[in-house]
Amino acid sequence: MTNRIACFGGIYNNYLALEAAVRDARRRGVDAFYCLGDMGAFGPHPDRVFPILHDANVLCVQGNYDDSIGNALQDCQCGYTDPRDNHFAQISYDYTLANTSEEHRAFLRSLPKAIHLELGSQRVLMCHGSPRKVNEFLWESTCSTHFLDSLAKDYGADVIAATHTGIKWQRALPRNRHFVNVGALGRPENDGSTNVWYTILESSIARGLRVEFVPVEYDHRRLANEMRAEGLPEEFVETVLTGWWTSCLEVLPAKERRRGAA
Repeated sequence: MTNRIACFGGIYNNYLALEAAVRDARRRGVDAFYCLGDMGAFGPHPDRVFPILHDANVLCVQGNYDDSIGNALQDCQCGYTDPRDNHFAQISYDYTLANTSEEHRAFLRSLPKAIHLELGSQRVLMCHGSPRKVNEFLWESTCSTHFLDSLAKDYGADVIAATHTGIKWQRALPRNRHFVNVGALGRPENDGSTNVWYTILESSIARGLRVEFVPVEYDHRRLANEMRAEGLPEEFVETVLTGWWTSCLEVLPAKERRRGAA
């Protein structure tokens, strides 16, 4: 029986953080690894992510980025509305599409939109943005407990695990249900720290669901140097080096934005 799993949110080409997270989760004795989508975006060398995922037997959900890269669409379907957010998103997308092999694009096309599993006695639904829309942003400050509980009920889940926003959070819901945003491995979460995050979910009869957000230290200076060498925007490099977002800020709700530097 699976009782303890590692969940990786948006990797965003950050193969160095992915390597570090896999090592750490193995050391902690998890039963299985899952990625909730968006293998590409933001960072350098997209094709370096896939051998790590395959070697660790990571089961993956298809995020909006994965669908776009796999099918060579015009943009990332990220769900942004602000012109500045879309400007930087397009730079990132064009780079990732140009540097992802056809073999790996085929893998991205094959991924499921959701994964259902039993964690102990709890039914877990893993998705990218939300069960109803792959690029839906579910923010802690704007999602009511009633809405999240209804979402879990409608989709037959005790636990919904998602990502997409790049910022981890969790909420206990009525009837022992839970919503968990597992965070992201690809870039810091706009808090002035250079580490990134993944999540361990553990279920037991005595304690129910236990959610552990795990910080991941990796060679962020090496990543920054590789980003510069690949000609990626200096705004992206600054985020890796400082822990503060310099792009994709306009999508943040007011409360989440106040936590950052901007």
